[in-house]
Amino acid sequence: MIQTKRMEAFGTSIFTEIKKMKEDYIAQTGNDVIDFSIGSPNIPPASFIIDEIKEKMDDAENWKYAITDMDEMKEAIEEWYAQRYHVDLEYNEMLCVSGSQQALSILPMSVCDPGDIVLVPDPYYPIFSDGPKIAGADVHYMPLLEENDYLIQFDKIDEEIARKAKMMIVSYPNNPTCATAPDSFYKELIQFAKKYDIIVLHDNAYSELVFDGKEGKSFLSYPGAKEVGIELNSFSKTFGMAGARLGVVVGNHEVVQAFDTLKSNMDYGIFKPIQYGAIKALKEGKENIKETCLAYQKRRDTLVKAFNEAGWNVPSSPATMFMWAKIPDNYVDSMTFTKDLLNKAGVVVTPGQAFGQQGNRYVRIALVQDEQAIYEASKRLKEANIF
Repeated sequence: MIQTKRMEAFGTSIFTEIKKMKEDYIAQTGNDVIDFSIGSPNIPPASFIIDEIKEKMDDAENWKYAITDMDEMKEAIEEWYAQRYHVDLEYNEMLCVSGSQQALSILPMSVCDPGDIVLVPDPYYPIFSDGPKIAGADVHYMPLLEENDYLIQFDKIDEEIARKAKMMIVSYPNNPTCATAPDSFYKELIQFAKKYDIIVLHDNAYSELVFDGKEGKSFLSYPGAKEVGIELNSFSKTFGMAGARLGVVVGNHEVVQAFDTLKSNMDYGIFKPIQYGAIKALKEGKENIKETCLAYQKRRDTLVKAFNEAGWNVPSSPATMFMWAKIPDNYVDSMTFTKDLLNKAGVVVTPGQAFGQQGNRYVRIALVQDEQAIYEASKRLKEANIF
């Protein structure tokens, strides 16, 4: 088999492995599974967003290449950031992408040379680590520990590493740990980035899924942020448009323009009907965001109560569409526990070790099942007597 040296850094996706595990379980037992593994939102977009996309698809002009972002799209992003986050954006500080995943996978190539150091949190969403590796950069991990509320400890980063680092990836609310960050964290982050001349890439995919009446923020709303970095935002979690593949890169114009130059040589713009749907979402979707957030919060509360009654002490997440839960002490690692949970209870989660070394004693539970399924899962947990 032909394979480049670059590919030696990559293995099979954990979600591909889980899919195979599920298929084997169903084939061998004939039982169904309750799947909490993949964070694919099952709350669809508001009907007015879908109707807008349908209507624009009837216009033959919209089936032509969208070479660049529509002016109306950038205007809507500018208005959204000004109203929602109190952040002023210029035209050259915004760029649409085919989902945050695209930006995270190819943006590092526009700012990092092979051998450059990229600072990545651990645990991490897999593409945080894979994107820099695709660019040939070296990844240095920053442990996110429960005793530190899963916040990066800047004073623990080796000074020599910090001096050599070209970029650092940060994400709060955090996937997979569900942690949020206080104002003091962002102020320290900006000071650290300025001191060592590091580009900050802040993934803000879950800013609209913050619970208990609290409000998510933007990295760019803090003084000096634009001088050191950019932010990614997503329509997937906020508006339920995951399959439409749409995100935005905003912030430092030099980084945005470098990425735009690279991207323009790799693909075209976003399908225009999707852009029109996104414009509608940004302009009219405020109430729907609240409803979506409350729906996930209700699932969170149901899962915490039901799973705790089954013997699994799952902490209540402050944000995101996930739960981050410890595995029982008698299991050697999270993959072993995940397999046992599937085989004994027909319940599927994602092993924390798929998110890095610091996730070895945890699993991630996605809030993608309704309350009835959550109660059924807790019933199975009790019967399996795992805890």
